[in-house]
Amino acid sequence: MKIGRSTPLWALLCAAVPVAPALAQAAQTAQPAAAATGSTGSLFQVLFGLIAVLGLMAGAAWLLKRFNLSRSGTAGNVRIVGGVSVGSRERVIVVEVADQWIVVGVAPGRVNALSTMPRQDAAPVAGDAPGANPSGNFSSWLKQTIDRRNAP
Repeated sequence: MKIGRSTPLWALLCAAVPVAPALAQAAQTAQPAAAATGSTGSLFQVLFGLIAVLGLMAGAAWLLKRFNLSRSGTAGNVRIVGGVSVGSRERVIVVEVADQWIVVGVAPGRVNALSTMPRQDAAPVAGDAPGANPSGNFSSWLKQTIDRRNAP
């Protein structure tokens, strides 16, 4: 038997221990089949592990989004009161910071402060039904507020 670096340990043990020649011959012929099934099993094990880790990461991201756990403690005094789309990619948003509301225009690559006002109670605007669409209430409130500010 020729011994080299790639000789498996079981072959070295079989050569050192006197065994029946038929048993040693059977072990040498079984090695290529065992290596082929071992590599396939190893590949499936690695793929299963990868899928499991990616699934855990997706589940953790979903939980963070679902329960809003990604918010840091320093931004606790900033809150979005409401917003309305004014174009395909433009929005007007009211942000509450401490006791002040800031009306902000948001566009791709730009954020502009449009107006500031003291914090107000979220009372329904006169003439609106109690069960009306909240986005309609905000848009009408925003329009009235902007009209009042722009009036001479």
